[in-house]
Amino acid sequence: MEIPDYYKILAIGKEASPEEIKKAYRKLARKFHPDLNPNDKDAHKKFQEINEANEVLSDPEKRNKYDKYGKDWQHAEQFEQQRKSQQRARTSGAQPFSEGNSQDFSSFFESMFGSGYSQQTKFRGQDITAELKLNLSDIMKTHKQTFTINGKNIRITIPAGAENGQTIKLNGYGGQGVNGGPSGDLYISFSIPIHPVYKRSGNDLFITTPVNLYTALLGGEKIIDTLEGKVKLNVAPETQNGTTVRLKGKGVPVYKKEGEHGDLYVTYEIKLPTNLTEKEKELFTELSKLK
Repeated sequence: MEIPDYYKILAIGKEASPEEIKKAYRKLARKFHPDLNPNDKDAHKKFQEINEANEVLSDPEKRNKYDKYGKDWQHAEQFEQQRKSQQRARTSGAQPFSEGNSQDFSSFFESMFGSGYSQQTKFRGQDITAELKLNLSDIMKTHKQTFTINGKNIRITIPAGAENGQTIKLNGYGGQGVNGGPSGDLYISFSIPIHPVYKRSGNDLFITTPVNLYTALLGGEKIIDTLEGKVKLNVAPETQNGTTVRLKGKGVPVYKKEGEHGDLYVTYEIKLPTNLTEKEKELFTELSKLK
């Protein structure tokens, strides 16, 4: 079985430093990126290989396992457990383990435990964890989104009302199994940064909006932006600074409860007029005398 040479894919030597690996990856990723080569299947395949090579070689632990076990570095721990077990049992035909062995993991099983062993022993693929960054507006409706990992595009469903740090599991989308073993799973964690305008608390949203003095005193209308469009509010006469009104159902959708939403709380911040004209000052003076 041919072992992919990650060093050759990135065009670097085996003694390459982490900075050299990063530099080589960025250079090749730009060159073969699918957006720049939309109809080139070879470039797309090359881009996947580059991402796979970078994932392994940019991680010191993974790189060490790859250098030691080759293609099947993901199953190093399982192999070590099998090796120790076999050594204890002193199975006939076993061969000593070579620290610098660069041969295929499956072939190594055959040489160590006898022919046919690698075809009988199945290993589950490694689980993979990844992070997907979302905006607050992204979780207002359930929708599908393409997620790229290891150079592969996976179409996943983003559930409405997802929480920051929430993790979903995709069965069988992890590392490939060995000798017909099942694939591992993919765990995707959602990362939703703090919104610059809206504060989220559970399914409720909070926002502060400015209201001019005249509207606050006499009443009027105020247009505000929500995550689902504009809403017109009726400001009651003599509204005080810090007054909060609730917009029912204008918050974040309740997770996995179709049609249910939290509320949006709008706090009014009364803005005093500035740069008054002489006439305005005169009128405010008269008002103050009336009080």
